[in-house]
Amino acid sequence: MNRPVRQLYENIGYRFRDEALIEQALTHPSCQAQSDYQRLEFLGDAVLELAVSEYLYRARPDMREGDLTRARAYLVREETLSAAAERAGLSGFIRMGHGESKGGGAKKASILCDVFESVLAAVYLDGGIEEAVRVIYHALDGRLEPGALEDLLVMERRR
Repeated sequence: MNRPVRQLYENIGYRFRDEALIEQALTHPSCQAQSDYQRLEFLGDAVLELAVSEYLYRARPDMREGDLTRARAYLVREETLSAAAERAGLSGFIRMGHGESKGGGAKKASILCDVFESVLAAVYLDGGIEEAVRVIYHALDGRLEPGALEDLLVMERRR
């Protein structure tokens, strides 16, 4: 890891019992390691969709299905997730091959999004759904507030 793992734990608000999970979650395929984050990313995507869907369903009983779908799509899109990964400082912890690293891979939105989802899966596997949901809510912070959701829906309707 590029920086102490303790800092990563503080950034995401979770401490891993099985550090092999977080190491895998932070390993890009270009690293040519035994295992990389791709399988975790697959699982993390599902955990994220479920957590955001349940939050919106419970917190916004006034929202219609179409608005719920648009709000979820906004909250789980690459731009939102890569920004959350940046705020958590994940780019400083990604392990990748020399070529990808030299090409600025740790700053690419697609890679940051993938790593964010893989970290969520690692939290889920290590600590369960409650911990994963807590990390998600922490990472999406102000984007789940009613005013922020209303603003996003107004913007989406204008498109």
